[in-house]
Amino acid sequence: MYPDTPSPEPVDTGTPVGVSIAAPKADKPIAELSIAAGPKILVVDDDVPLGKFLSRELKRRHFSVEMRHDGEAARDKIQESTYDLVILDLNLPRMDGMAVLRQVRVSHPRLPILILTARSHTEDMVTALEQGADDCLIKPFSFQELLARVRGLLRRNSAPPMNASRVGSLTINREEHWVMRGDHRIDLTAREFALLEYLMNNAGKAVSRATIMRDVWNVAFDSTTNIVDVYMKYLRDKIDIDGEVKLIRTVRGVGYVLSDE
Repeated sequence: MYPDTPSPEPVDTGTPVGVSIAAPKADKPIAELSIAAGPKILVVDDDVPLGKFLSRELKRRHFSVEMRHDGEAARDKIQESTYDLVILDLNLPRMDGMAVLRQVRVSHPRLPILILTARSHTEDMVTALEQGADDCLIKPFSFQELLARVRGLLRRNSAPPMNASRVGSLTINREEHWVMRGDHRIDLTAREFALLEYLMNNAGKAVSRATIMRDVWNVAFDSTTNIVDVYMKYLRDKIDIDGEVKLIRTVRGVGYVLSDE
């Protein structure tokens, strides 16, 4: 089953079986709409009809879209080209989507990646997010929901980053993706950096585990997982070095706060 958006009008015969979506409002022929000049998106899915469907509908919204149908081809294309966003399926031939995600995240730490997956288990989604995905969408899905998530990720990435922020002796540079504590450079994984950046954005304010799961992991809070506490320990071990004021603190009954007071 493919995207489930209902429509009063069927789309052209190129739509995958079971898919319907409202026809685009446009004063240009469809042939012209296929030549998009907007943000550049790479769609990676071995389901060719679904890939063509996503490509067509995104182009109708004035995105520039390219497609790849296996993991190795996608990885190579990302390394040699520049994209504003990648839509990545996990079940791919030649290289699994999770492996593609890990490799791409090392070389492109700020590239927004939206995962598509038929794996509905929470553990699979958490694993993808831990490996550096920015968002996950489970198949079957509504195209309108996918479109909203795409636009949200593009807005988040296009916002001009503050060059650097500081709390006490801790400095984070969002643009160049580095962290310093005093004169010490601190190496963080992509997920650790995202978590610290979130704490820095809310410096002096206590944030709950549920809020962190929602805004950093992009998933609803699950009381059966301690993933936030685990990653907070990782951060503390790296940030709160000997001889310096402890900056990451637990607020009993609330969550965590980053503060030098």
